[in-house]
Amino acid sequence: MAMDRRELADFLRRSRERLSPADVGLTAGSRRRTPGLRREEVVQLAGMSADYYIRLEQARGPQPSLQMLGALARALRLSEDERDHLHVLAGHRPPVGRQAGQHIRPALLHLLDQLAGTPAQIVSDLGDLLAQNAMATALFGGVCSLREDERNVVWRWFTDPTVRQAYPEEERDHWGRVHVADLRAAVARRADDPSATALVARIRATSEEFARLWDLHEVAVRRTSRMCVVHPLVGAVTLDCETLLTPTEDQRLLLFTPPPGSSAAGHLELLRVLGTEQFAATGSSSALGSSSKDLQADGRESGRGA
Repeated sequence: MAMDRRELADFLRRSRERLSPADVGLTAGSRRRTPGLRREEVVQLAGMSADYYIRLEQARGPQPSLQMLGALARALRLSEDERDHLHVLAGHRPPVGRQAGQHIRPALLHLLDQLAGTPAQIVSDLGDLLAQNAMATALFGGVCSLREDERNVVWRWFTDPTVRQAYPEEERDHWGRVHVADLRAAVARRADDPSATALVARIRATSEEFARLWDLHEVAVRRTSRMCVVHPLVGAVTLDCETLLTPTEDQRLLLFTPPPGSSAAGHLELLRVLGTEQFAATGSSSALGSSSKDLQADGRESGRGA
């Protein structure tokens, strides 16, 4: 990512001019002729060289370090969006944004229930299945009353053989690599996050296959994919999976839609008519939930999708 010196200089100057001394706890004094902070005041707040900051505002300075950008963001009282913009202009990737954790916005839960004919799930970037609608439950199945540490899609793929039965045998190696490459990217984004480190260590200690794939250091964020799900009632269903990002960095909305002109639309309609109760009675590995609201309320439902 290249540094944009001209835009960085303009952004720093405009951000400085928008602040008053009172905004940052300084006394204005009687000889202030222009609004905003002076350069020397920004330097004082950021703890940096005056010459260095002046060169940045003149679009001729070297690339600031991440530490220097953090100091400038604090000195200029930047919002999270402004801080990220500062990093991009300086040629750096923005810091990891806010994380929602296990909390799902009510609007997202409402959206899940409105997608009556489309399987949809909300998963964390680490692969924790946080919620799914009734169609996703009917398509992928679910396990009620799972402990929180067992609702992770990657964990279950490498430790529960029944999960793979929903996919054609010749595709299972591929999906194992997809899971690991996507998890690798998420762990890197989170840096030293203890939950991410603990998840990887737990799966490595349990699955030799996962450990072997992890050591390949393959990285690929999963955005779109085509998958085949073998359902016990309606047979093989080919679906396109579209990953939609939520406002936070650690949650994704997955939509499973039939490819145009395929027979999958008819399979999904049949599945919708049959409903989750009949599916549960004909060979699902366990009882199923009924809606995304139930999943959120219980906080422990998981499926084998994603």
